[in-house]
Amino acid sequence: MEPVANRNQITLRGSLVSLPEFSHENHGKRFFRFFLEVPRLSGAIDTLPVITEETILNAVDPSGGEMLTVTGQVRSHNLRDNGKRHLSVFVFASSILAEDGEPINTVELDAVVCREPTYRRTPLGREICDVMLAVPRPFHRADYLPCILWGKVAAEASRCAVGDPLVLNGRLQSRIYTKLTEDGPQERTAYEISALTAQFPGSIPQSNE
Repeated sequence: MEPVANRNQITLRGSLVSLPEFSHENHGKRFFRFFLEVPRLSGAIDTLPVITEETILNAVDPSGGEMLTVTGQVRSHNLRDNGKRHLSVFVFASSILAEDGEPINTVELDAVVCREPTYRRTPLGREICDVMLAVPRPFHRADYLPCILWGKVAAEASRCAVGDPLVLNGRLQSRIYTKLTEDGPQERTAYEISALTAQFPGSIPQSNE
């Protein structure tokens, strides 16, 4: 497959958790935020944040079904909280349809490794690699997206250097964790892309011998 420059595409189909709420205004446009619940095959549910422009929300025809199909990009934004940076990951929707059907959660990225990969094994020996990816946007901007790879592709990803390209297909997932703070333990949610397949353009084939 020939990689597409700066590709960043996501499609979700799931259930609306609650009505959209106002998020912010930018260049005279109003944006709203809501959460979409998308079940996995395992039965677990990913609760994913979506931000979209008011005009896109107003164009949704609710007669199409109880579920929403969202297409757009996975975006990130650096937030500051008490002097500390926090990476906010969300779906920026370019279209929304009300339609029923099977749940969908597909992500396609053509990205660049922007931090040294972290490789580890689970107690049962499963290989895992955490990679931070940068997906360029126009006007010298980029989205920074945490990604987790498994098995053989995890081993190959662990050999990537900063600046190496990586093309992947996967899903956006939510993960609840507990963070110890000055005010005690707090439950938080992290969002990351779990890769199903990955390609490493320009990499040297590795021998199994």
